[in-house]
Amino acid sequence: MANGLGKGGRKKTGNKLTAMMQVRNEAGRYLEAALADLSGFVDEIVIVDDASTDDTPELAASFEKVVKLVRNKESLFHKEWLLRELLWRAAEETSPDWLLAVDADEFYEDYTKGALRELINQDEYDTVSFRMYDFWDSVTHYREDEWWNLHQRPMMTLVRYLPGYHYAYPKRAHHATRLPFTYSALPGLDTELRIKHFGWAGSAEERRAKYDRYMKLDPQGQWGSLGHYASILEPNPRLIRWQERERHDE
Repeated sequence: MANGLGKGGRKKTGNKLTAMMQVRNEAGRYLEAALADLSGFVDEIVIVDDASTDDTPELAASFEKVVKLVRNKESLFHKEWLLRELLWRAAEETSPDWLLAVDADEFYEDYTKGALRELINQDEYDTVSFRMYDFWDSVTHYREDEWWNLHQRPMMTLVRYLPGYHYAYPKRAHHATRLPFTYSALPGLDTELRIKHFGWAGSAEERRAKYDRYMKLDPQGQWGSLGHYASILEPNPRLIRWQERERHDE
């Protein structure tokens, strides 16, 4: 169509890609690299800082594409669904076309970055799911076993913003969905495109600290799996070397 609109008024061209991220005490980890990487392929970035006690918010604000930064005075970490809702509302205020929900330790493979514009400039689907790989010990190998196999099924991280649609998050204190669960009712595309998650790629001591935190926050496994928590301490997990694909630009 001449005006670039397709089905239901959905834009087929010129869509803005907005990344949204929640952070807390991420300075000195992957945040700077993640924001630099995002700045190379998204149009805008929206961040909610959950009462950091380090210079995370100042670091975030130093990036030109961070167009909105919300700073919580008190942490909502124990009510994660409220934190997710706050981030969503902040992103809404920037009049987005598409929203990419990303964590501060995630990196989209170059091949995936090259496909994003084609994925958002269409009117056939409103959600896109990718394969998330959990790296372990280093940024060269990912883990794959009974408990760590998220990459074997698609995970929705990219959605079209539809004004007036009902957006809702399940009330989960921990492990809340990063996007409204109501998006599952919309037409979506599952892809083989990949995301690298470096959150577990640190030292054994760092993983032990995460395990201890999970057990303190969720000792009965109400919000997650006790088996999965225990697997964090596996001394010899099955690791597979990552092989990067070449970038695919249309």
